[in-house]
Amino acid sequence: MAGKLYGHWRTWSMAMVGGAATVVLVAGQSLFGVTASAAPAAAPGVRPNAAGELDCNGHSTIQRPADRTLMCTDIRGFIGHGHRFLDNGYYVGHDEPSIRFLSNRPGSGNNVTFTERLPRDPAANPTVNHPGHDVTHWFELSLAPWFGMSLCDPRSYPQRNCTPNSDTNAPHGAFPGGGAAFMEMQFYPPGFSPFSSAISCSSNTQWCAALNIDSLSANAAGTMNNGCIEPVNFAFIQRNGVPAGPPGPQTSNGATFTPNGQTLMMNPGDVIRTHMWDASIGGGQHAFKVTINDLTTGQSGFMVASAANGFMNTSMFDCSGHPFNFQPLFNTARVQNSIGWSVLLSGILTQYEIGHFTPCSRVTGPVGSGAGKFWLNCHGAYENAGPPDGTQPSQEQTDAPCYPNGFTHAGTTPPVQVTGCVEFDLDHDGTPYYADWPNSTTPNQWPSPFLQQQPTSSGARYSGIQFETDAPATEINTCAPDTPQGCAVPPPGAPGHFYPYYTLAKVGGQCAWEFGNMTNGNRFGGDQQYAHLVLHGFFKGQFDLASSPLPNPMC
Repeated sequence: MAGKLYGHWRTWSMAMVGGAATVVLVAGQSLFGVTASAAPAAAPGVRPNAAGELDCNGHSTIQRPADRTLMCTDIRGFIGHGHRFLDNGYYVGHDEPSIRFLSNRPGSGNNVTFTERLPRDPAANPTVNHPGHDVTHWFELSLAPWFGMSLCDPRSYPQRNCTPNSDTNAPHGAFPGGGAAFMEMQFYPPGFSPFSSAISCSSNTQWCAALNIDSLSANAAGTMNNGCIEPVNFAFIQRNGVPAGPPGPQTSNGATFTPNGQTLMMNPGDVIRTHMWDASIGGGQHAFKVTINDLTTGQSGFMVASAANGFMNTSMFDCSGHPFNFQPLFNTARVQNSIGWSVLLSGILTQYEIGHFTPCSRVTGPVGSGAGKFWLNCHGAYENAGPPDGTQPSQEQTDAPCYPNGFTHAGTTPPVQVTGCVEFDLDHDGTPYYADWPNSTTPNQWPSPFLQQQPTSSGARYSGIQFETDAPATEINTCAPDTPQGCAVPPPGAPGHFYPYYTLAKVGGQCAWEFGNMTNGNRFGGDQQYAHLVLHGFFKGQFDLASSPLPNPMC
């Protein structure tokens, strides 16, 4: 999702020459504060369809989005532009509290297993009138928890060759690193369907998951292509491993984002094991693979990010697609192994995508009809607690897309469970910024937490951790290089005065990472776990709070 940022507009432009997108950069507006240069030519490839995902944020100048509500990787910003990234004039950012797992052990950067118990929601439907005391469900708190890994993509920033599974790709000194993509293995909670325009996989009872690979069509000189700034490959995890629709940015369509009978569905409370690694796919080739095993039901699903499955990387020159086998970027998960273009430090991550839901008593401003109908404006206690939309203090023009309680998208989905909006919450008045998070291992008026065991690589646990959040990037009114005291969590001025945090606790005899408002274990100081601004990125347009690398403790 993206939100419009008042007073900061990128001045990129582009022209169409013979059907190919040509890049033009106005002097002084370059990425990461460096001087621009011409984009390199590229071999012909698959031409983009009229709709697809050339830009995960939905702002491509040459293609309309096949899905308007994808969760995308937060891109580092521009010096002189509020130090935030603007995608064709729109602010693009997210709030992503995470733990980065660290290890110098060979294979720790390209082979990881996470085992977790999915959370349970309260039996009662969500309520909307008492912020901080309402019944909440997981779709309100985090619409896409995910696991992360860095992948090799020579057509992504900085447009350099990359050697798969190699620490030589790490940026150092003047070397910007090997070409890199950001992989998010996302999980989607039930209760607010459909996925193509909201959150859930057409279910009020089950979770689903999808592989997302985000790249950046930019080079180290600062040139990028407005037609395909952040191309994304997307595929649901399928029981038969066959994508529901074309995954590539040039070719994805409605089927890509519509679960089918082969999509792996998981129940709340199920124990899930996710394995991500560089798999042999025959013929001497390898590709990144995800397998999810539901240890409770015995079902499983997988996805291989291969050319044979329709995955493509994207030419920065003309936005064409090139069938590609994605592979892990690094061998180890050492501290310096991070890509150069994301706000979050990349690597082996667990993360919760927050700040994307505001409950409402009612919605107004209908747009469209039938299954595609939505509403623009939210009214109620949450919205009243923050500044009015359409004003500079809010930084939001509307809350869209919004849906009323019980809406079924013209009979195509189960009824949504609460009136609310799927938005980018720039005024921090939504559910995630109140203490409406799990505070017990069993659901009460709030859901239970995820219970994530320590991740392992070939059976070995990770020796280090680093807490991190890019929340300051959303704090437009308070956080800037000359006002670092305004870069904080909870966000300054947020009416709920709360920010969720990680806890490590022993639950059922096992050591588990929890997230929310849990006090049953080591809280690492609560919000103080996001200790300080990451200075290596802050003055390059990167708004990030992180701890120092820490030992990974046991319970």
